[in-house]
Amino acid sequence: MRRTVSEKTPADFWFDPLCPWAWLTSRWMLEVEKVRPVEVRWHLMSLAVLNEPKLDELPEQYQEMMRTVAWGPVRVVNAARLKHGEDILGGLYTALGTRIHNRGEGPTREAVAGALAEVGLPAELLDHWDDDTFDAELRATHKEGIDLVGQDVGTPVIAVPGSDGERIAFFGPVVTPAPQGEAAGRLWDGTLLVASTPGFYELKRTRDAGPSFDNLG
Repeated sequence: MRRTVSEKTPADFWFDPLCPWAWLTSRWMLEVEKVRPVEVRWHLMSLAVLNEPKLDELPEQYQEMMRTVAWGPVRVVNAARLKHGEDILGGLYTALGTRIHNRGEGPTREAVAGALAEVGLPAELLDHWDDDTFDAELRATHKEGIDLVGQDVGTPVIAVPGSDGERIAFFGPVVTPAPQGEAAGRLWDGTLLVASTPGFYELKRTRDAGPSFDNLG
């Protein structure tokens, strides 16, 4: 599928605002938009939903996080997109992620309230923190992303055009720190390369460094 110079390559990006790995990869994608003709389309997924079937297999501290902490922020963001449109996701994610991850505030009500105020969204959205009214819609957008890659991965999920224009999705790339400038562009070029390679399945190595969930409780 050929694209003209004026067209931008779509990159569908699924995230949970709780996830530090998704946050780093999202910052890479914003760098990519500066150096390549790419348009990121933001979507929600949920670590709480993802881990429901295997909750008892998780370490105790993560079980508690998935049962409680993981639901609030993603429910608020989900309500925001449903009431104010998908276009608010990118800016709200940046405002929220900066507070949770960069400033170390964690996924608190105060952090979410500050992010809502920063992007001009009503404070009443915070009422959805413990409200399951829109959980079906959250599960639907989560399913759209996870169905592309399977249940054995987490966030982020990225989908890019393959050789025939069909969406090819991956977990990741997991990267820290987020590449800047042309380094971000080169990693993007590699992502498109593997996506356009028929039969490509996985690249993986042992992880011994990077962010953790320890400061999110």
